[in-house]
Amino acid sequence: MAKLGKRTRAAREAFAGKENLSVEDAVALVKANASAKFDETVELAVNLGVDPRHADQMVRGVVGLPNGTGKDVRVAVFARGPKAEEAQAAGADIVGAEDLMETIQGGTINFDRCIATPDMMPIVGRLGKILGPRNLMPNPKVGTVTMDVADAVKAAKGGEVQFKVEKAGVVHAGVGKASFDEAKLVETIRAFIDAVSKAKPAGAKGTYMKKVSVSSTMGPGVSIDVTNATGN
Repeated sequence: MAKLGKRTRAAREAFAGKENLSVEDAVALVKANASAKFDETVELAVNLGVDPRHADQMVRGVVGLPNGTGKDVRVAVFARGPKAEEAQAAGADIVGAEDLMETIQGGTINFDRCIATPDMMPIVGRLGKILGPRNLMPNPKVGTVTMDVADAVKAAKGGEVQFKVEKAGVVHAGVGKASFDEAKLVETIRAFIDAVSKAKPAGAKGTYMKKVSVSSTMGPGVSIDVTNATGN
C-alpha cells in the first residue's frame, strides 16, 4: 500500500469524524485544507434518489451561479450570418457551421459549452454521439439552442452552469475556487443545491436528495446537512 503524503494525512485527520455539517462549516473546512500549489476548484457531488434510465426520472437544468465559477469558459457557437457576428461580438471563442462540425468530427473539441441557433440543429445533430456523452450537446431546455446567441454566450461566460444526472444518480459540478471568500462559496453552493432541488422530476420516488458532499480538487470530501443546504 502506498504511503500517504504529509499533506494528505493532515487533510484526512482534519476531516475525520466530521459529517452532515452546515454549508458554512463545510466550506470553512474545505478552504482550510485546500493546500495544493494551484487554486483548487470547489466541487459538489449531489447523490439523488433517481434512476436516470427512466425518462421521468431524468434530472437536468441550468443555474446562474451568483459569483461565477472562477473558470474561463470556452464557448463554441453554431451560427451563420448576423447570428455568427453576434456570437463573436459577445465573446464566443469559436463560431462556425459545417467547418466547426468537421473540426469536431476530427476529434478537436476546444470548448466547454456549445450553443446553436435552431436552424443549425440538423448539422449539430450529426455530432450527437460525440457531444452527448460530454454533456456538450445544445439543448433548448437549458437555453443552448436559441436565437438569442449573444445572451447565451454572455451567460456561459458569466458563470452559468449546466447540470445533468449521471447513470449512478449523481450530479457533479465545480462551483468556485478555494480562493473565493467563504461567504461567496456558501452563496454559490446554496444556489446550486436549490436549482437541483427545483429540478426534481415527476417520477422521483422516496428521498430525492440523499447526500451532498463538497470537496476541493485535491482534498477529501465532507457531507453537508441536506435539510438546511438551500437556506430556504
